[in-house]
Amino acid sequence: EDRRLVILRVLADMPAYRTNSFLLHTLLAKWGHEPSTDQVKTDLTWLQEQGVVTVDDVEGVFVATLTARGADVAAGRAVVPGVKRPGA
Repeated sequence: EDRRLVILRVLADMPAYRTNSFLLHTLLAKWGHEPSTDQVKTDLTWLQEQGVVTVDDVEGVFVATLTARGADVAAGRAVVPGVKRPGA
């Protein structure tokens, strides 16, 4: 749950609210998470199913973009079961 929240927060801080799965993998490590590349892609796929990101597969690299709902979840204005609430 915390790793998914961190993904949303990272996206909220990125230009155009988007980044790729490799950069997310690196940034997650800075927040104390050490996921595999597959775990990052699985989280992005799950987050897309929840409507908080969109994901484009560009030759095996996932490019994630935060949605308006995702920004609300990252800021604690909306709740998605499976994503940690900020400050919780």
